[in-house]
Amino acid sequence: MQTRKLGRQGLEVSELGLGCMGMSDFYGGRDEVEAVATINRALDLGVTFLDTADMYGVGANEELVGRVVRERREWVVVATKFGNIRSEDGSFKGVNGRPDYVRTACDASLKRTGLDFIDLYYQHRVDPEVPIEDTVGAMAELVAAGKVKYLGLSEAAPATIRRAHAVHPITALQTEYSLWTRDVEAEILPTCRELGIGFVPYSPLGRGFLTGQFTSPDDFEQGDSRRNHPRFQGDAFRKNLDLVAAVGALARDKGCTPAQLALAWVLAQGDDIVPIPGTKRRTYLEDNLGALDVLLTDADRARIEAALPPGIAEGTRYPQASMGALNG
Repeated sequence: MQTRKLGRQGLEVSELGLGCMGMSDFYGGRDEVEAVATINRALDLGVTFLDTADMYGVGANEELVGRVVRERREWVVVATKFGNIRSEDGSFKGVNGRPDYVRTACDASLKRTGLDFIDLYYQHRVDPEVPIEDTVGAMAELVAAGKVKYLGLSEAAPATIRRAHAVHPITALQTEYSLWTRDVEAEILPTCRELGIGFVPYSPLGRGFLTGQFTSPDDFEQGDSRRNHPRFQGDAFRKNLDLVAAVGALARDKGCTPAQLALAWVLAQGDDIVPIPGTKRRTYLEDNLGALDVLLTDADRARIEAALPPGIAEGTRYPQASMGALNG
């Protein structure tokens, strides 16, 4: 496993991370035994970068990740997030970036994970009611107190990133990026590179759609949030299957799986990029890691990008009610 540097503050992680959200929430049923086995397998294979958040499973995902990594703490990088507020029943209650909440949320995450510090602490969504300078100022206090090592933002706009970075160096920005979501290429990724901020793409497999394993909306389990996702509905689903077919054909030509091709493309966008494909099963984890052996030539990339240009996907990347919280 090779490593990549995120930001200019010294954080170095495996070139592919593991998103742990689906082990506890959003993507159907839970199997904690398999989830634990998947995290351990990832660590055994050299993955050092695990991603969670306090909202995943309303804290349960942080507890799961913390329980597994504590025995290998010296070399595992744990990233978690705060700011999206959910009630105990899982309902969404809004975004909170107030300084007092930042401190409270961090202490709660430390308690749930059982860790002495958080390696990378993200604001999950920007609070439009609180100046980013106030939120990041409180996050910087956590660094000074030794509770957090590095700071990150998620789904922040270029101007917000600049203002945050002026308060305290931002090490990483986490935002959706994949072959069917390339919005960040216009302004957000160039801003990160100008400021020396690492980029962490979530959903680099298009929430699993680009793997080719789904052919109908009925393929999703009951309780899977993708059933309500705009890109997985009706005509949008059928049109987006054409993209899946294109990825599948390109993968066959390259002698790899669709997931490996899609991840290899994201990895090829720069050595300041560390994707965090999520999975809750060892089989998919091992398939994803095979992307590290797929080397794309300039000609390969040109073919891929011609087949899936920016804006090609049908439907918004979140339900309309959630779109306003993006790129704040």
